[in-house]
Amino acid sequence: MRRREFLGALGGSVAMSFPVRAQERVRRVGVLMPLAENNPEARARIAAFLQELNHLGWFDGRNLQIEYRWGAADAQSASKAAAELVASAPDVIIATASAATAALQAATRTVPVVFTMVADPVSAGFVASMARPSGNITGFTSIEYAIAAKWLELLKDIAPIVKRVGVIRDPSVGASIGQFGAIQSVAPALGVELRPIGGHDADDIKRTVTAFAGELNGGLISVASPLTADHRSLIVSLAAQHRLPAIYPFRFFVPEGGLIYGPSSIDHYRRAASYVDRILKGEKPADLPVQAPTKFELAINLKTATALGLTVPPSLLARADEVIE
Repeated sequence: MRRREFLGALGGSVAMSFPVRAQERVRRVGVLMPLAENNPEARARIAAFLQELNHLGWFDGRNLQIEYRWGAADAQSASKAAAELVASAPDVIIATASAATAALQAATRTVPVVFTMVADPVSAGFVASMARPSGNITGFTSIEYAIAAKWLELLKDIAPIVKRVGVIRDPSVGASIGQFGAIQSVAPALGVELRPIGGHDADDIKRTVTAFAGELNGGLISVASPLTADHRSLIVSLAAQHRLPAIYPFRFFVPEGGLIYGPSSIDHYRRAASYVDRILKGEKPADLPVQAPTKFELAINLKTATALGLTVPPSLLARADEVIE
């Protein structure tokens, strides 16, 4: 038998013995991220998301194609990126924070959307209720109001001298108002006078923090909101400049000089992968309840504490998930 005929016969026998499976359908996932592609926090979020997708049997480049849009931090860029993602005909889109979610809500009422890092999706109008979203959007909230009260307790633990606390919030955002209310509920018992500060932009933050710092025994709490996330470097630098002990809502404040944070932003993306998996397998966003944070982490930046002349209690250090020295 000639070599070509032999190889042909061998190939035929292999094909008969091991039937070729039908080609697996490639599904499309969009990701709308307000952070830049090279931002360490953004890379950590996506790494956690992809790792969990792999665990669930989804692999980018094999049975999944992921389309990213980075740096969509403001309403205009988020709207443009949302329109582009919707036009790519994805099976589901991951949205980070309220601006991205609002842009996608305006762009489509049919493509499933899973949000992360949204403080209050009900008051924002993204879902009808936490238990029954009812539309094409569901996801994972960034904060529970109860944790805001814990921030004040932590601030008093690390800086007992604090008698006045400025709460940086955006008065136009319902979630900011809710977090301020939670802090307000425990302030009298802790002997603290609260003052709402901040506003709508960087100038408001700088002006009000500077005015607040003119009196003694002050501290800051930065609530979870797009305003504080976008201007975290400014807030951390103002706290350092005026020697104000401060509490921040997420880990990505801490390496820049922040003292303490709460819910894990990275964990949101691991959990979001589970909803992507369920939607790709046929479930509807309307049937997937919005979920609150389940993993809370405590980080302490000792360099910042030392610069402020604070001695972190050993009991607090023992509870910390991360200590930055």
